[in-house]
Amino acid sequence: MLALTMGEPAGIGPEIAAKAWARLRESGPAFLFLGDAGLIAGVPVAPVTCPEAAARAFPAALPVLHRPLPAPATPGRPSPATAPAVIAAIEEAVALAKARAVGAVVTNPIQKSVLTAAGFPHPGHTEFLGVLAGTGVPPVMMLACPGLRVVPVTVHEPLKQAIARLTPELIAAQARVAHAALRRDFGIAAPRLAVAGLNPHAGEGGTLGDEEARIVAPAIALLRAEGIAATGPHPPDTLFTAGMRPRYDAAICLYHDQALIPIKTLDMAGGVNVTLGLSIIRTSPDHGTALDIAGQGLAEPDSLIAALRLAQSLAETRSRQE
Repeated sequence: MLALTMGEPAGIGPEIAAKAWARLRESGPAFLFLGDAGLIAGVPVAPVTCPEAAARAFPAALPVLHRPLPAPATPGRPSPATAPAVIAAIEEAVALAKARAVGAVVTNPIQKSVLTAAGFPHPGHTEFLGVLAGTGVPPVMMLACPGLRVVPVTVHEPLKQAIARLTPELIAAQARVAHAALRRDFGIAAPRLAVAGLNPHAGEGGTLGDEEARIVAPAIALLRAEGIAATGPHPPDTLFTAGMRPRYDAAICLYHDQALIPIKTLDMAGGVNVTLGLSIIRTSPDHGTALDIAGQGLAEPDSLIAALRLAQSLAETRSRQE
């Protein structure tokens, strides 16, 4: 059993939850929805009080741990008034996972600007989950789809700032977390990491930039000294080609778009956001709240379904490792 948070109630989260249940009701994985039952439309709903009851109810109806919103939600028009309920759903899902009442947490997208306006002190899901279920290392974002896994070393910050923040130690730290997760949760005994360069042609021997020599190569040396199979710096324009992708288990990328452009180009519908370095399993669809189409019946559940399936797979693998 998986716990699925409602996410932004004015977004597409409730809609794709209902559509995901309709597709998965017979095959699974089974999940329960944490949030206001009134957000779910078009499918039967089963109010439940615990994950055990949810497992029994799932084949016939979408199980919901009903948590009423403090204010009505209007599709496409998020309100800070609902922010406490959005945050509470995440907290409760994590608590269930830490208590092993559910195998993993899957989070629907949140509207960060609305939560910030309501006083939420964290930049996003990843940082908040690090507080709720951290393991002593900063959590790391991975984006995964069949055939490609990418880990951005820097994420939601201006490119100029991201480049200035790169150090061998930061790159190596992110790569270590990814390596450990690939072994523990993905079941890869000897993970292979490919580290991207920063500049065109990975600097071309220093003629197009020296960051590869000053920053990236020393990070790779640190990893290799620890027995981690890391290669690079690889030219970013060839790292994600069909011939290169089978040669590594995850690509360590240096900034947000270097990681997300290839995975969204390859499989926009099947991409999944995985948070590494937590005491629990957490995945999320690789898209936002889609306020522009909320409430119109247009949202596709493919990425959420991929997130649910991957969460189940990771939870099973981690359980076997423990």
